[in-house]
Parts: sequence; C-alpha cells; structure tokens
Amino acid sequence: MKKLIYLPIFFVAFLALTSFAPGGEKEYELKWYTWNEGYAKAEKQKKIVLVDVYTEWCGWCKRMDKDTYTKKQIIDYINKEFVPVKLNPELDGKYNVDTFKLSGEQLFNTLTNNKNTGYPTIIFIYPKERQITLFPGYQDAEKFKTTLEGVVANHPGKKKKKED
Repeated sequence: MKKLIYLPIFFVAFLALTSFAPGGEKEYELKWYTWNEGYAKAEKQKKIVLVDVYTEWCGWCKRMDKDTYTKKQIIDYINKEFVPVKLNPELDGKYNVDTFKLSGEQLFNTLTNNKNTGYPTIIFIYPKERQITLFPGYQDAEKFKTTLEGVVANHPGKKKKKED
C-alpha cells in the first residue's frame, strides 16, 4: 500500500523537476526567413545571405537542424553577420530574383549553376557583389563555425574596403 502512495508523489516530483529544468542551448532558436523576405533584408542590412537548402526527406538536413543550428554560438554568429534563409526546392512557390519569378528548383539550379550538390547545401550570397559560395553536405557546429568565420573573412566587400 505504501508503494502505491509513493508512486504518484514520485511522478509529480519528476514532472515538476523536468518541467523547470534549464533547456541548455536549445532555448535559443534561429529565425529563418523565406527567400523573398530574407534576400531583401540582407540587401537592406548589407549582410550575407545564408541559404540552407534542404528537403523533408533528407536525414542529414534534419541532423544539421538539430545538432548545428541549435547551438548558441552558431545562432549568435549567424544573427550578427548573416540573414538566414531556408529553401526547400521541392516545395511549390515563386521566388523573386531581379525581375524573374522562379520555382524552388529553378532558384536552386540558378544558385548552384546547375551543379548536383545534394542536400543539405549551404549557399552564401553577397548581394551587393552578386557573388555566391557553396558548401555542400552536413557540417557539425565546430566545422560550421569555422565555415561561417571563413565566409565573413573572405567577404568581397570587406576586401575592397581594406584595399581603399
């Protein structure tokens, strides 16, 4: 009989403890934009566009979402230097590029110069310079931080400012 009394007490205590436990790095969430709003925002703020190209069936894309894009250091760095855009080329939609309206597949093919890069593919766009850098494949948080830092360090606009 005593065991039956302790069971509900244990259950309530367990729920209380886990409900208020700190969430760790998962408390932080990256705000993703659509192509149309993100590209325009990056142009306005003079930031680099980070395009995460994914599909619903891609396991490595889901793993990158879970393991890489949830880390505070990654989120903070992206928010500082980039405008993050999610693009699933398999979804219906119209994406503005200059005066053209492209499908997701057409946009992806344009950005990759028709290269078969697979998923995930991370595309960095420097809007003012109209330059693109591609990184196909999964990257853990440590490798991705290095990639992000390299993209910022090699920004064509920053190189020109240094030369002036």
